[in-house]
Amino acid sequence: MEFRTVVEIAKPDFEIGPCEEMLFVGSCFADSIGQRFREEGFPVTVNPYGTMYNPASVLHTIKRLTPCVKTAFITLGTNRVYRLKETGEIVDNCEKRPASLFQEEELSVDECTDYLTKAVGLLRQANPDVHIVLTVSPIRYRKYGYHGSQLSKATLLLAVETVIKKLGNPRQPRMPRISRVAYFPAYEIINDELRDYRFYAPDMLHPSSQTVDYIWERLVDTYFSAEAKTFLSEWQPLKQALGHKPFDPDSEGYKTLMDKTMLKVVELREKYPTFAL
Repeated sequence: MEFRTVVEIAKPDFEIGPCEEMLFVGSCFADSIGQRFREEGFPVTVNPYGTMYNPASVLHTIKRLTPCVKTAFITLGTNRVYRLKETGEIVDNCEKRPASLFQEEELSVDECTDYLTKAVGLLRQANPDVHIVLTVSPIRYRKYGYHGSQLSKATLLLAVETVIKKLGNPRQPRMPRISRVAYFPAYEIINDELRDYRFYAPDMLHPSSQTVDYIWERLVDTYFSAEAKTFLSEWQPLKQALGHKPFDPDSEGYKTLMDKTMLKVVELREKYPTFAL
């Protein structure tokens, strides 16, 4: 008897190779997954201008960064934006200025779609072969009210779906050979598959470390090439050895272990030149 519903994840028309250079832009969920890639030796850039929650701010980051990476993850958190009344511009960070200076707004599905489409376009300009993965953060926003949070997520999901159909459908025979856009269902995995508070942090809003591990496993299974999975299997024992805290770090046994481990790390770096340790 099956006691949970497993979310199906569509295979994209690309694979992530070992130690690919990657970009993560978006909500704090992008921070969590990006950090996991960093721990696994991938050269990653994660929210270089701070955490960005809405599509407009994501676009602002990509405009400033103009990154040339092979894989980019964009994670959207909300359709809410704050506009500076004096200039009319959408700000990415209020910088602790008085709330009276800003006007809160909700982006429509069309507006979110437009910002996302422009962000994808900039990534493709920098690298026509870039792989792009869109996600919607599963983290709810208590300050909007839970119904308001759901409406915000629905707006983002509709925008993402529009972009996927417009730019990411690999079945369109007349499409040029350019990078496609894929959707990773982190939102659905946590809210439909892991629908239990034991998978949440103590605030009952953010995913627990166990949940992030599970998301990571599903992501690896879906997107990683055979070579990338082989790299992970080679790196894991070295990672565990480097993270081990000995009772006596000055003992000969521990020093010998570290010497052997570092020698294997050097060999791994020679095999995977972009390995980022």
